[in-house]
Amino acid sequence: MLFITARSFKLLIAMAKKPQTNINIRNKKASFEFEFLEKYVAGIQLFGTEIKSIRQGKANLADAYCFFRNNELWVQNMHISEYWWGTCNNHDPKRERKLLLSRKELNKLERKTKDKGLTIIAIRMFLNERGFAKLEIALAKGKKRYDKREDIKQRESKRELDRMRKNS
Repeated sequence: MLFITARSFKLLIAMAKKPQTNINIRNKKASFEFEFLEKYVAGIQLFGTEIKSIRQGKANLADAYCFFRNNELWVQNMHISEYWWGTCNNHDPKRERKLLLSRKELNKLERKTKDKGLTIIAIRMFLNERGFAKLEIALAKGKKRYDKREDIKQRESKRELDRMRKNS
């Protein structure tokens, strides 16, 4: 038989209410394909089943990009899996989601995306201290093939230096 005191019960309740903040979903391919010029943190307008799936870590940013529609910023191709316990109220996994930024930031991004070769991509999704889902986006420029090769060379040389330091 298990006995729970009032103090331990309150502790269990407090632990259950504490939002999980260790969710950190990254778009690893983006740093290889793009050069980041500016980074922003935006809120996301979500349904209830979407935030529950994100808290379980079931989201994918691999093909996510942002675009403007009616002076609002939207993210497309961000996959959030359907919530297991969601019934007919479940969401569409690949639906477009509205991003929440200040008007000043939106105007600045819209002006810059009209330049040739610039786009807005999703880099990272995380939960803040209050438990809200945030999306880190970047104004990015596509890398050329020789830029990618240069990154690979730098990464390999860094690994070799780390191995030499470790062995000596």
